[in-house]
Amino acid sequence: MGVGLRALGTSGLQLSRIGLGTVKLGRNTDVKYPTAFALPSDAEAIALLTLAAELGINYLDTAPAYGHAEARLGELLPEVPGSFQIVTKVGEFYDPTQGSHYDFSDRAIESSIEQSLGRLQRDQLDVVLLHSDGNDCHHLNQGALKRLNALKNQGLISAVGLSGKTLEGGRQALAEGADVLMVTLNPDHSEEWPLVEEAMAAGAGILVKKALGSGHLTHSIDAIFANLFAHPGVTSAVIGTLNPDHLRHNCHALPTEN
Repeated sequence: MGVGLRALGTSGLQLSRIGLGTVKLGRNTDVKYPTAFALPSDAEAIALLTLAAELGINYLDTAPAYGHAEARLGELLPEVPGSFQIVTKVGEFYDPTQGSHYDFSDRAIESSIEQSLGRLQRDQLDVVLLHSDGNDCHHLNQGALKRLNALKNQGLISAVGLSGKTLEGGRQALAEGADVLMVTLNPDHSEEWPLVEEAMAAGAGILVKKALGSGHLTHSIDAIFANLFAHPGVTSAVIGTLNPDHLRHNCHALPTEN
């Protein structure tokens, strides 16, 4: 068993085949997981992140919409051995009293990037994605990815792209020069599979969200991962868990790389 690293398209970044999703580090309201959960203590979070590093995971997935997740990573990662590539997002903002709202204006994107740099205590962000509400093409037509690319050109971000919900949005993002697409792929959702091949042809990386259906799927994890990683264009699958045994099991379920 080895988590292994794969290239994120032609971005120059190398990510572990499993990324640890961090929504459960910062938010436990208005979430769609099958069971309720308490946010972990700092000690529990450090132990989980340390285990991830020991398993070979170097990719953490977060977002401003994940409550306090970004800030907790910025505070706790100095206590964790190893280094991580962090994927964060712009466009979705969450308030526990009002829920999510979306703003993809230039001003909102720039402010979000500034705040993420501060919360994560970094001078540059590894990957930033548009955190779409499903109106992918509308936000792209309003110039959201162009704004991210401009910030990338300023040296604030290494790679940019779209965490979308539509085939059309993914294709438009690739046409606009996205380095990365985050897509939903699992046994119950295959509509975005064509983007894997199209992204690979464009030199873009693919990150997979909801590979295990946010805990709702009953399919074999081994079979799901075997299907995903049979395609060389798939870089990584994001798995969110607070359970160390689940994290170990997910890593052991990965197919062997040649």
